Amino acid sequence: MLLEGWGRYPRFESEALGLGDPLAVPGLVASSRGIIARGNGRAYGDAAIGTRRTLGALGLDRMKAFDPQSGRLTVEAGMLLSDILAAFLPRGFFPPVVPGTKLVTVGGMIAADVHGKNHHRDGSFGDHLEQLTLVLPSGQAVACGPSENADLFRATVGGMGLTGIITGATFRMKPVETGWIRQRTIVAKDLAGALKALDDSDAATYSVAWIDCVARGAGLGRSLIFAGEHATRQEVSSERPDAPLLPLASPGRLGVPFDLPAMTLNKASVAAFNELYFRRGARNGDKPFLTHWHPYFFPLDGVDRWNRIYGRRGFLQHQCVVPPATAHAALAEILDRITRSGKASFLAVLKKMGAGGSLMSFPMPGYTLALDLRVTDETFALLDQIDRIVVAAGGRLYLAKDARQSRQTFEAGYPTLGRFNDLRSAIGAPGHMASHLSSRLGI
Repeated sequence: MLLEGWGRYPRFESEALGLGDPLAVPGLVASSRGIIARGNGRAYGDAAIGTRRTLGALGLDRMKAFDPQSGRLTVEAGMLLSDILAAFLPRGFFPPVVPGTKLVTVGGMIAADVHGKNHHRDGSFGDHLEQLTLVLPSGQAVACGPSENADLFRATVGGMGLTGIITGATFRMKPVETGWIRQRTIVAKDLAGALKALDDSDAATYSVAWIDCVARGAGLGRSLIFAGEHATRQEVSSERPDAPLLPLASPGRLGVPFDLPAMTLNKASVAAFNELYFRRGARNGDKPFLTHWHPYFFPLDGVDRWNRIYGRRGFLQHQCVVPPATAHAALAEILDRITRSGKASFLAVLKKMGAGGSLMSFPMPGYTLALDLRVTDETFALLDQIDRIVVAAGGRLYLAKDARQSRQTFEAGYPTLGRFNDLRSAIGAPGHMASHLSSRLGI
């Protein structure tokens, strides 16, 4: 069948098979070549499309064990983060790290070593894993963890599914008193102010910046920084006495029922939206308030099939991370090229990151910028220019978001690639575990 990522570019034919019984996975893996696992299809590009066969993991969706004293949770790899939240937030537990969508599987979170708004303090999802079960290319199922098959564990976390099929995992949920976030909005008039605000928010559990990619001149990089903490029971009872302490996600009321015309998102429409969004956020500057957990962590999940707003050709997400010493110059040049090109990034997010914990993890100390750009011939040329800026700054691109970077860009950003390939060779993964991403990048 024809498969695509969330960005809807590129598209490839692949034989698609569903996984439902963990006991059947070893035989299926051992008898297949050119395979990769696929969760809920939220990788943006070609990471979850096998060159020959794609194994859908959504059938591996059972919870196996939970200890309320420690928060330790064991689940199968196809379990959706949204289902974990629905089951455990009412009991006062929240995942240690969540990405920008709850519609991802635990296996996908491991393979991409997802990070959230708390990476500067708490690291990525892999830093909270106690164990995972991996079916090797030979069909052998092994347990991996920080102290058990540690090299294999460090290669699998962030390894984009290229060491085998993840079938289960154990990690610890963290206790929370409520499902509300106490948010403070910091207004930054330019990029230097945004970076400083993120630095000044190091003590906050969560921090993220919305950045205006259309602003130019003295306003280049103007931003709204959202710092947040899990609200206490006393805070909610005092400020919202009629509100439930542990609310569930509200059902989405909005949706995009069809592909919008290609020019719906243009410089003028995005500039108008950004101006309204900035002014609205600036009005709440430095006035802490309570916000529901769902829009704070997953704002776009409230809009069903929002990827259709970019039209049928789809869009490219470009997410880079650059170290602190080169961040301001590199990010300023990237934003300047975006504004001068006339391209409109509807979504632009800036975050501060800490160190990565695994062999192929994306995070490094520095700042990460994520951009969404509609697929056009000119967009590819623009992103090639931006890639050169990232490489010169000592940064790299996030594989879970990538659909088009070159091998040269990839190899420059991941100096541990040789060690990763050595481990893959040792377990017989080359040619066996293969996605279109790995084929494109020569992994």
